[in-house]
Amino acid sequence: MQHPVRSRLLFDLIGTAARLGLTAVWFLSGFAKAADPRQTLVAVQGYQVLPDGLARSVAAVLPYLEIALGLLLLLGMVTRYAALASGLLLLVFIAGVISAAARGLSIDCGCFGGGGQVSAGATAYTAEILRDTGFLVLAVWLVIRPRTWLSIDALARRNQDFDDVEDEQDVDDTSFSHGVRRSGR
Repeated sequence: MQHPVRSRLLFDLIGTAARLGLTAVWFLSGFAKAADPRQTLVAVQGYQVLPDGLARSVAAVLPYLEIALGLLLLLGMVTRYAALASGLLLLVFIAGVISAAARGLSIDCGCFGGGGQVSAGATAYTAEILRDTGFLVLAVWLVIRPRTWLSIDALARRNQDFDDVEDEQDVDDTSFSHGVRRSGR
């Protein structure tokens, strides 16, 4: 049987790796898209699911949404919610690739820049779906267990634990000063 402290440390390590892995994904993807907004629009339009105006809005916002998710995850700030948003976005991406494959489109997903039409047979839909599913697993891990090292969440949790200890001491001091005897003392 594994020691509980070792299990917690192992799970914290896995969570930290998942958090930093997703950070890298969102930074690589978001910065590549932000660097070439015209190509990002071509990639979004390539899926042929959004009207032109909405495709333009998605292409304009998507890189910065990805960068924001990467920043939240890098800092370990509201990790569970950033992971939940990451998971939902990854599900949209996976659905988009499945939809493109099912409709016989020949496009590059544009996941890390680029995108748009490619020659027939030059698609990598299966690899893209498997890759994004792997990223989704990282996001799900963090939704279920957002506790990680080197994070603002950990600092906040540590401060909350410290405040709770102080509150307990205040209650103990108040109880003692009013002559209330607590059991076990």
